[in-house]
Parts: sequence; structure tokens; C-alpha cells
Amino acid sequence: MRRKDREITEPAKIREIIEASHCCRLGFYDGKEVYIVPLSFGYEEEEGRRIFYFHSAKEGRKIDLISAAPSVGFELDTNYELVEGELACNHTARFQSVIGTGRVSFVDAVEERKAALKSIMRHNTGRDDWEFSDAMTEAVRILRLDVTELSCKEHP
Repeated sequence: MRRKDREITEPAKIREIIEASHCCRLGFYDGKEVYIVPLSFGYEEEEGRRIFYFHSAKEGRKIDLISAAPSVGFELDTNYELVEGELACNHTARFQSVIGTGRVSFVDAVEERKAALKSIMRHNTGRDDWEFSDAMTEAVRILRLDVTELSCKEHP
């Protein structure tokens, strides 16, 4: 990271920024062009590893790209605020962001699918009391992003 003065390395602060974000953008490369898709998500940490969960339709461009090349880039951001200056070049912005890379896989085990959906709902609603039938979990494709690299930045 070029601006080391803005780098966030404290795990609790990184988690706080992720939890304050509402959208995770996944970036795929198909050998010709980049495809970026915004997704709602759930977030978990297991034994020091960072994991994002997403739900999706069972077919489509995203599913095809994951099947062909599961390596992705991702981005989240939150707390954007424009700071105006006297001149155009004096404008700046406050923000917090997380970027990284990882590998996406499909979740097939029923209990992990239910846990993933619960994580997504918890992140989006703040509630942890959701129940999912087997039929509900079978209606969607569950994606798991295992983070391999992550950097976090804040411009306060």
C-alpha cells in the first residue's frame, strides 16, 4: 500500500469496517474482460481466516466464471464523505475500504449452506434467529469466498 499512513492492520478495526459495509463487489476475469458484480454478503472468521458468503441464482455468467476460474478480486467500502475545498483539486473524500483477493467455491453441504444464509441475514438485518428449510437452501446457489490477501485503508 502506497499510503502507509492510511493503512489499517488491526483485525478488530478491519472487522468493524467490513461489518459497516453493505455491498461486496466481486471482480472476475474471463481471459478477455473484467466482470464486476455487487453482492450482499455474510462475513465470518474461522481460525484466523476471513470468509465471505453470498447467495446467487443457480446459473448465469457469475456461476460460469467461478466454474472456469475461481480466483477473484473483491472490494468493500463505507463511510464516504466528500470534503470540499476552495479549488477543484483541493476536494478530497473521507472513506474506509477493504480490497483483496481470494478463491470462490460452491457450498454443497446442507448445514454449511444454512449457516451461510444465516450469516448473510445476520449481516443485513442484525438478527440471528433465522431458520432455513432444506428446500429454501436448495433454491439458491451458495458461494464461499476464502480470502487469500486483504488490505484495509481509511482516510479519516
